[in-house]
Parts: sequence; C-alpha cells; structure tokens
Amino acid sequence: MIVSTKAIVLSKLKYKDHDLIVKCYTASNGVMSFLVKGTFSSKKGKLKPAYFQPLSMLQIEVDYKNNRDLHYFKNVRLLHSYKSLHTQILKSTVVIFLAEILSTILKEEEPNPSLFEYIETTFLWFDTVEQSRLFHYKFLMGLTKYIGFFPELTDPSLPYFNLEEGKYQNEATGAFCISGNKLILFNSILGTKFDTSNEKLMSSTEKQELLHMIFAYFKLHLQSFKPPKSLAILNQVFN
Repeated sequence: MIVSTKAIVLSKLKYKDHDLIVKCYTASNGVMSFLVKGTFSSKKGKLKPAYFQPLSMLQIEVDYKNNRDLHYFKNVRLLHSYKSLHTQILKSTVVIFLAEILSTILKEEEPNPSLFEYIETTFLWFDTVEQSRLFHYKFLMGLTKYIGFFPELTDPSLPYFNLEEGKYQNEATGAFCISGNKLILFNSILGTKFDTSNEKLMSSTEKQELLHMIFAYFKLHLQSFKPPKSLAILNQVFN
C-alpha cells in the first residue's frame, strides 16, 4: 500500500558503506524506520544525507507493509526549509538534543495527530525567532501533555509540587517533592506559551537545576528514560 504523509526525522544511522537507516515520526503511522540505499554513493544515491538532518520535515511516499520493520521511500521532498535551525549553533544544539530525546521516547507505530502537530508547530516557531534560551525546557514540559503525564495545575499556589504524583500539595510527602526556589523555577515553564517575552534570565546553575528536575520528572513517569548523550554538548554551549 502506498502511503503519502508528513514525516519528521528523529535519527539517522549509517548502515554498511553507502546506506542509511532513518527513523521518522510520521503523521499517518507514528514511528517508522526506513532503509535508504546508496545515500553516500555519488552514482546510485538519489536521496542525499542533507534530507535527513535532525527534525527535518518531509513529505514522503512510502511503500507500506504491516510486517516490515524497515520500509522504503518511494518519494521524498522537504516540506519546510528551515532558515536557522540547522545553521545557528544554539538552535542546532537544541535540535540535536531534542531529536535524541524524541527518538528515545516515541515508540508507538500508530498516528497521534495532536502530538505530530505539536512537534511540527513548535519547531516552525523556533525557526522564526531570533533566540529562545528556554525553548527546550518549555518543549519538554509541553510534550508531556501528549504522552500522558502533564502536571495537574488545579492549585499552583500550594507550596510543594510532587514530581512523582505530578501535582501540587500542601506538604511534602516524599523524596520527590520540590518547594521554594526550585518550585519557582519549575513553575516558570508550566502553562506558558512559546514566546520570548516572558523568558527570565537564569544563571547557569538555575538552568542546570531546572533541567535536572525535568529529567527527574520524565524518569519518574517513563521508566526507560535516560538523559541523552548530547546533554554534555548542550551544557557546554548554553553555559
């Protein structure tokens, strides 16, 4: 069956001498992996590696079969040509970082239109702004809405937030409750829209503390979650 769909590149891996295995998040089928033959061959390759940069947005035609682990592109074209995401060092570092996280946590081979739209629209916005040093924090917490564990925001005035329970509380009830300055940091990226006007300046220590809390929250709700290998590069570039 031939399927035509939007796709967002999550990862690529060189296979043998001239081929690529590309993992994409598709609007029609969720996560799919593709074998792209001859990518690194000047004679045979029709699809060059530049198509498959992290989080590139593609329009693809696929020869889809249920029993395949690896599929094949019949046609590929760039759906959006980014202006800055792959060329500006701060943005490209964030893109690599978030693509690695998405590649790790997205597993479902079924469509999720709202999740696909969230990823698509947020990165299109990120491409248009001059800079947003809190984008990756906001993106990760916004992502939890679509994968099932967004914090319960019924009473954000309470003095504690339980990362394990995902809700605000009157008192600390375990090792994963945060309060005080940590809670102020955590609250700063909840329920905020993707704009740069409300971004406060954070010290390097505050940014690392905030990311540590986000990772703890993800780990508590996604048991297989691990900090990405690109975290060290992100810290070096931003701090």
